[in-house]
Amino acid sequence: MQPRTVIVNDKMQKGYRYVLTEPEGRNFAPDFCPDLTPGQMLELGVFGGKYMTDCRGEFPAEWFRRAKLDPQRHNPELNFFKVNASKPLSYWFARGWIYPEDPRGWFQWYCRYYLGRRLQEEDRRQIKRWRAIRRHVAQLQKYCRRGDLACRPRQRQALLHWAYDSRKL
Repeated sequence: MQPRTVIVNDKMQKGYRYVLTEPEGRNFAPDFCPDLTPGQMLELGVFGGKYMTDCRGEFPAEWFRRAKLDPQRHNPELNFFKVNASKPLSYWFARGWIYPEDPRGWFQWYCRYYLGRRLQEEDRRQIKRWRAIRRHVAQLQKYCRRGDLACRPRQRQALLHWAYDSRKL
């Protein structure tokens, strides 16, 4: 694969450049096996529809064809489970969880990783965070009947935000 440079100019990044060195959706780290692609997540309804409404040019158009988005405001009704399972970006910044490469957080990192960007240290950090969210899978399995989507909807929505398909639990 010929590496390709992506130049980002959106509300949160101006002139940021990254290189795609892997084929889209392939060659993930062995300990990173998300259930959902970024496009599937956007179609299901995540982040109250507000996420990435100003940066469509950076990502494949097909990710947005059926995406549930609201460029005006965060709208929990657009989430698959119709609940708010998000903290504001200010919350994430205050805890030091946002890095300059991906100022929108984990999902932005995942979208870029999915496209083929690799940043060794950042990838390791984000994959570690993704794996830590798995504890919520165990809680759903312990306290909910399989397929009972009404059981712990906020926790299920949060798992969708991290590419775990909580509909299957």
